[in-house]
Amino acid sequence: MRTIVAIVMAVALVGGGAALLWWPAAATAQGGGTVEVEVKYAGAPVIEKLKTNKDPEKCGTEAVIEKVVVGPNKGLSNAVVSVAGAKGAPTAKKAVIDQHGCKFVPHVVAMTPGEIEVKNSDDILHNIHTYSTANPPVNKAQPKFKKVMTEKFEKPEIIKVTCDVHSWMLGWIAVMPHPFFGITDANGVAKIENVPPGKQTIEVWHETLGKMTKDVEVKPGQTTKVSIEMVKK
Repeated sequence: MRTIVAIVMAVALVGGGAALLWWPAAATAQGGGTVEVEVKYAGAPVIEKLKTNKDPEKCGTEAVIEKVVVGPNKGLSNAVVSVAGAKGAPTAKKAVIDQHGCKFVPHVVAMTPGEIEVKNSDDILHNIHTYSTANPPVNKAQPKFKKVMTEKFEKPEIIKVTCDVHSWMLGWIAVMPHPFFGITDANGVAKIENVPPGKQTIEVWHETLGKMTKDVEVKPGQTTKVSIEMVKK
């Protein structure tokens, strides 16, 4: 009996030792890191004001078009930050863009290939018009009774969106080939999680200032902070 117990304990110890050796290695191989990107712009904000000529009860009499939004500490909003060349399965979450106050909200939305909900919260006639090349362009009226439409963009590209009814309305849909992306907030910061470890290239796109890249070293389980300053084109 003692011999049998000893054999069982030995097998358990060997199996446990194998597990101890295997699990950390697997976690290290699969574990990603976080990249926190701060995007700055040393220049002044770029804001245009236009008189509106449609639906003043919903749109007001003046449209404010913010082409370059600069917040505290020179932080640049509405920039798309991504890990160039990374590979990963698309996220299942459906993207959403709303037409509210005769503006596209958010001004820039990023998504993986798939469906996006286009909302009309204004209770007036809008029109969704996309200027895409990789994906079939969309040009559809969205009456006030049609609160939600669903469109599909299956190929990566950055798509300009307008409304033909309200000519000042402008938005952007960034269709990304992987889930490693973010949009900078009011402080110019975007956080990307679960980034594959190793050398990576961070790419920043802005509608007015263009693109910039910066190489970083991503470490498993750690946060890497990156600062990128955009320049006027």
